Amino acid sequence: MTFAVRQDALDIQNEMPWEARERPATMHAMLAETARAFPDRPAIGYQLTSGAKDPAVTQTWAEFHAEVCRAANLFRSLGVQESDAVALVLPNCLETAAATLGAMIAGIVAPINPLLEPEQIAALLRETGARVVVTLKAFPKTDISAKTAEAVRHAPKVGTVLEIDLNRYLRPPKSWIVPFIRPRDTTKHRADVLSYAAEVARQPKTLSFDDGGKDRIAAYFHTGGTTGMPKMAQHRYSGMVYNGWIGDHLLFTEKDVLMCPLPLFHVFACHVVLMSALKSGAQIVLPTPAGYRGEGVIGNFWKLCERWGVTFVITVPTAVAALMQRKVDADISRVQNAFSGSAPMPLELFKRFEGATGMKVIEGYGLTEVTCLVSVNPPEGEKKVGSVGIPLPYTDVRIIRMTDDGPVRCEPDEVGEICINNPGVSVGETYTDPARNRDLFHGDYLRTGDLGRIDADGYLWITGRAKDLIIRGGHNIDPAEIEEALMAHPAVAGAGAIGQPDAHSGELPCAYVELVEGGEVTSEALLEHCRQRVRERAAIPKYIEILDELPKTAVGKVFKPDLRKLAIKRIYDKALEEAGSDARVAKVYDDKKRGLVAQIDGSASDDRVGAALGEFTRPWEWADGTQNGSDKDKTS
Repeated sequence: MTFAVRQDALDIQNEMPWEARERPATMHAMLAETARAFPDRPAIGYQLTSGAKDPAVTQTWAEFHAEVCRAANLFRSLGVQESDAVALVLPNCLETAAATLGAMIAGIVAPINPLLEPEQIAALLRETGARVVVTLKAFPKTDISAKTAEAVRHAPKVGTVLEIDLNRYLRPPKSWIVPFIRPRDTTKHRADVLSYAAEVARQPKTLSFDDGGKDRIAAYFHTGGTTGMPKMAQHRYSGMVYNGWIGDHLLFTEKDVLMCPLPLFHVFACHVVLMSALKSGAQIVLPTPAGYRGEGVIGNFWKLCERWGVTFVITVPTAVAALMQRKVDADISRVQNAFSGSAPMPLELFKRFEGATGMKVIEGYGLTEVTCLVSVNPPEGEKKVGSVGIPLPYTDVRIIRMTDDGPVRCEPDEVGEICINNPGVSVGETYTDPARNRDLFHGDYLRTGDLGRIDADGYLWITGRAKDLIIRGGHNIDPAEIEEALMAHPAVAGAGAIGQPDAHSGELPCAYVELVEGGEVTSEALLEHCRQRVRERAAIPKYIEILDELPKTAVGKVFKPDLRKLAIKRIYDKALEEAGSDARVAKVYDDKKRGLVAQIDGSASDDRVGAALGEFTRPWEWADGTQNGSDKDKTS
């Protein structure tokens, strides 16, 4: 089916309603259908280390189907029912893929980012009510096992921990050494600890129970938390099947090989890539547990593409920027396309990547809250660099702005909030926390919090985050304008613009940047660069700091809460110093109700602290947890 312009998407959905489409009703039905159609074709390839000649393992669709059924049977044997959660605190490996689908079939899968701290993991375990946790057995160079054990200690509902041993992917002599250097777990908790491999091996290779045959909630995915604490979104079979159907219908066939160095605990890799492979029969390649973050992956990337015969690269702009610092040193003639998500790609980076690789870059847009896919630059149509393409079939995108008379739909090219309705939207039950679902919808359209516009050709453009807006004295500043200006500098690999606290204006724009490898530029030079390129005088940053590396989420988005913490500490410490106080910011932490809170290390009798920090709107408290001010229910 051709997908080149907006009308093509409309023609597809006008053929029949989504409800009338022939499609699998459950995850097991979708997997079983593909395993029957392509039993001997490769399904998933994996290598623990990044060398182009390092040991690798590939499972066929028949083998993968068997492993998924075994995982589902195991979870049911442990008492997991349709309403019970199985949490996965895992990096990428073959078992991660099988356990993800097995948990969806037996109950509800709840993948958790293993890079989170133990207290965050514990909070997510408690929120999901997970009864079973699947994680790593202690292994060199990773603390996932230790962090999970500490988290389980604070999650009393967890009764079983299943451990996956990555040592099986190594060959002698390395595999002989691991048992002697394996870290020792000393954390004590009440859950039973079992070997995932041993327990799975006891299970039959076909499903031993009825999968229900109907739509239901089958996944909890937490958001990346780029603007605050992670939220837990609920995903139904129907939304995940929709993602697979789109991938099969418009992007992939059973002959495609998808290089996916993104984590399966994120919706991009799980719902866009894995579901598309499940429906189309395409092969997925997972290079190392940490993907793009894995040791040597960026350096060996092109050779890995040649080794696996990759036709489609799954990527994000930050990874593309890193790849462009390496020469294309392998035959990548089979690779036709790069599917990029998480953020719009800067124009210069887009041109440089296509010129160096010969690939077509297909930019897409999706959200955890809508079970991911929303729009994509049409593979066979015009690529408008900087846009995120055309809304997909059965996805209706509206740009809405609030007025005194209520929400109003925007005209073409008018900026407002992006609102979405598609088969992945669960009206009223998007988040596990009912309070978070209030005011989340305009009718049946989910409010994304993203600002954007739709042009006359139907292309969607993201202009910023509603929550990311820098509000300078009541004037809204879109950080994207500052970031785009900085990214135009040849020495800049990444940029994040935020509002730093200001006693007069509330916020003033500032920016943090990461340089390309070998890049040299001063903060003063970047400020001058912005003065020349940022069109609005009020948006010119007042401060730019160069970091060794920008804080990022697992899929490469700049993690702005960490940048805000840096800015709050810098501004508050300066204010305290100018006030003549010896007190300083000990740390800035994220409070669920108050947002970012500065903890001050100093004497509570020092009146200069209250006088200095009282000029700012951000809350603060003493390091012992005592809130400032006479009214303990107020923030400063």
